Amino acid sequence: MGDERQQATRATLDIEPSVFSRSFDRRPFGFSHNLSTLEAFSPDSLASLAQEYGAHPRDYFVSASAAAADTAFFSVPSGQHTPQEALQRLDSAAIRLLLKRPEDHDPRFRRILDQLFEQVVQLRGGLKNEKIVRLESAIFITSASSTTPFHFDPEIAFFAQIHGEKIYHMYAPNSLHESELEKFYLQGLVSIGQIPLEGRDSRHEHVFTLSAGKGLHQPQNSPHWVQTRAERSISYSLVFETDVSRATGRTRAFNHYVRKCGLSPALPGERPALDALKAGSMRALIPLRQRASRLLRKTRHG
Repeated sequence: MGDERQQATRATLDIEPSVFSRSFDRRPFGFSHNLSTLEAFSPDSLASLAQEYGAHPRDYFVSASAAAADTAFFSVPSGQHTPQEALQRLDSAAIRLLLKRPEDHDPRFRRILDQLFEQVVQLRGGLKNEKIVRLESAIFITSASSTTPFHFDPEIAFFAQIHGEKIYHMYAPNSLHESELEKFYLQGLVSIGQIPLEGRDSRHEHVFTLSAGKGLHQPQNSPHWVQTRAERSISYSLVFETDVSRATGRTRAFNHYVRKCGLSPALPGERPALDALKAGSMRALIPLRQRASRLLRKTRHG
């Protein structure tokens, strides 16, 4: 009986294997899940979790709604509230609350993350000689009628809607220009990629209407913007990077310098042996560039 109860509460993704095989990390696709039925996502549970975050400012992000989808991501006011304060104001103000890495604050979310990622790896047919360099999750709690502006993330994601409704506007990764990706990966950061919405080819856009029990796969570097509807929204996201995806980023960083010299570099994947040389050369250069940037900032503000 205990095994049956544990199986009934196991976090699951319902993804058609043929769809996964055809589109994983190339094109967005939708799926179903059972996360909405788990007690960990109940209002009382999330309120308790938010309280745990008060002493960990690096693990949460609170911001206002963007005025429009094309608003510059980092221009939106942020940092005004703690997670507890944000939850209390969700119905009276347009607020977006991000709780990062809940698996570090509640063992239930560690189990959920491990269970879901196990399914992703099985659908993928194993890790295929790749190593995981980052695996984490996030919880998004958002006021009604709020907008998250256009951006992309340097990670592979599986996004699940828990409560409320979201309209998710996503573009395939090939809607980005290589020069945009090269400038981002030159920074060597795991952060938001801020890019303009204007001029994107609508033929690359996928629009998902997500409600409780629905989710989507977001390939790495897929630009997107999001709207909530008439009630507050709760969502969950699993993201990961591998050593291979990180190396591809370093290859793009190298290509930035090639392009600055007026040349047209080979795209990642076209010449694998050359990609490895490019990525290897940037492994030391990117940290040096980061340290130089920090030193310059200190000098300017010193």
